[in-house]
Amino acid sequence: MAPRKAASAVRQNYKVAQPKWKAVDRYFGDLLLPADAELEAALRANRAAGLPAIDVSPLQGKFLHLLVRMTGARRVLEIGTLGGYSTICMARALPKGGRIVTLEYEPRHAGVARANLRNAGLLKRVDLRVGRALDLLPVLAAERAGPFDLIFIDADKENNPQYLDWALKLARRGTVIFVDNVVRDGKVVDAKSKDKDIQGTRRMFDRMAAEPRLSATALQNVGVKGYDGFALAVVLR
Repeated sequence: MAPRKAASAVRQNYKVAQPKWKAVDRYFGDLLLPADAELEAALRANRAAGLPAIDVSPLQGKFLHLLVRMTGARRVLEIGTLGGYSTICMARALPKGGRIVTLEYEPRHAGVARANLRNAGLLKRVDLRVGRALDLLPVLAAERAGPFDLIFIDADKENNPQYLDWALKLARRGTVIFVDNVVRDGKVVDAKSKDKDIQGTRRMFDRMAAEPRLSATALQNVGVKGYDGFALAVVLR
């Protein structure tokens, strides 16, 4: 098949598959996720404030919730808060005395997140810091805020390599590092891409692959958020 015809076929298959992905997500969600007033209110507040519609999906949020529970994490670091949807999901899973530090660049987004966390009754479990993550991470290190048990990276992808470096500095043996949106609609395989997010993600994978302290994998996923995926790593030492 000629390259142009092959590309056209891929696009057509993608269009056909998307409704099915969404239908499967709805099926799983209807079965496994009961109605959640606080999370639904957070999404409404995010939309009303004009925040970008890039929150994790409800099923992905539950995955993060279960990840915190399964690891027994007491200290969680989130890089990229947006409106706090994922923060709520993870904060709910913390044991008594647990705490999540979440970093958000945009003050307006942080204000919406703070209100959402307050509405969910979780503000006391969350240390929400506003500013550029690469400025705030050294502060956390100086404060000896770590080590964190679980680190969720979901901010600007261009800086993913640096976020991974800081995650290692703020980790301990056994810390789980979760990096979202690493497939980028399949574009991550394009070594010649001029997209800074693609190049940042590729550099992060290069570092992850070369880092002897990490054991890592990556999985593709589809659903209401389209086609993407995540990387998951554990710190060995």
